[in-house]
Amino acid sequence: MAKDTASGGFTLLELLIVIATISVLAAIAIPTLLRARISANEASAIGTLRTIGSAQSAFASNCGAGGYAQRLSDLAKPTAGSSQGFVGPDLAFDPSEKSGYRLTLEKEASADVTDVQAAGTSCNAAVMPTVSSYWAGAAPLGIGGLRTFAVDRRGTIFQAASGAVVPNPVPPGALPIQ
Repeated sequence: MAKDTASGGFTLLELLIVIATISVLAAIAIPTLLRARISANEASAIGTLRTIGSAQSAFASNCGAGGYAQRLSDLAKPTAGSSQGFVGPDLAFDPSEKSGYRLTLEKEASADVTDVQAAGTSCNAAVMPTVSSYWAGAAPLGIGGLRTFAVDRRGTIFQAASGAVVPNPVPPGALPIQ
């Protein structure tokens, strides 16, 4: 009688081939996924700076008597008769962290101290001095992104590549986002 030698399992060679194939595919896919994540984080940072710029414009015209807020937390406070602030609750802290970026808002460094308006109660119950110019920046946290970004009262978003910081104030000739 002939003995049946087929056991129905995988051989060691077949398992090694499957593992090698999975390793090659992972080596190709992981860098691509990391680049996609960095790109998404950078797009989120740009969108958030656009939101901050729009919120500052709305604050200055509706609430700050022409002046800008110096803190994100002041932009997050709701106006009288509303439950909505000028920015969402995800930006209610100074600084805020969102999508791999640290977001800050401050008085533009080149603005004179004399341009700070007296502290008073604005329409959103924020008691703070307002300024005639602001700077908001987004710096990557870890591998959250490769570029830094900033916006000022002009509403143009500027970028710096390779981890350099867009300084406060944004220097003449800084690279705007196209």
